[in-house]
Amino acid sequence: MDFVEYPDAEMMMMDLASVLAGDLENVLLTQDRASFAVPGGTTPGPIFDALCAAKHIDWARVDVMLTDERRVPEDHERSNTRLIRQRLLQDAAAAANFVNIIPEDDAALAAKSESLAAHLPISVMLLGMGADMHTASIFPNSADVTHALGTDQALAFVQPPDGLEPRVTLSGGVLKGAMARHIVITGAAKREALERASGLSPEEAPIAAVLAGSTVHWAEG
Repeated sequence: MDFVEYPDAEMMMMDLASVLAGDLENVLLTQDRASFAVPGGTTPGPIFDALCAAKHIDWARVDVMLTDERRVPEDHERSNTRLIRQRLLQDAAAAANFVNIIPEDDAALAAKSESLAAHLPISVMLLGMGADMHTASIFPNSADVTHALGTDQALAFVQPPDGLEPRVTLSGGVLKGAMARHIVITGAAKREALERASGLSPEEAPIAAVLAGSTVHWAEG
């Protein structure tokens, strides 16, 4: 794991947008297409705002997908897809291909997982981490954690411990298989959680499953 500390969050978001753009460009130098997996939530919004204007990326050759999503309609206020369309798939990045990871129903999970095979391994991945050390929608000590981490399928259904909307997440194997992986966190509490996670099992701290080979980007706030 590489750890990069920034003087402030604004600088981190701008610099990380540049790093992600560079990673995508490098992939497209040798590959026909690049797959780019991103989280929802509020933290990455400024990164997306900066990244979407990067006209030097051939966005028409980039397949964008979420690392996880709530099983809600796309126009729902808590939909990560809604956020991505509003903040990332704009300006130059509007030319990117959006890959929907939500199965039509429970029976369609395997087929949807198989449809992602063409995009694997993920070329460039951005992850966040909660204060509880979850990443994507793989939550510590939950009923779904072992399956989500270990399934051979690309996707897993999960029920968050907060009792809110059920979710679909990229599985642990897909997260670990990303060619370039970045984790973005802010604040002292999350830095402490990250340090604690390094000594725990992935079941106790799912972020621990992907720390090896990742670059963690941190700013105070």
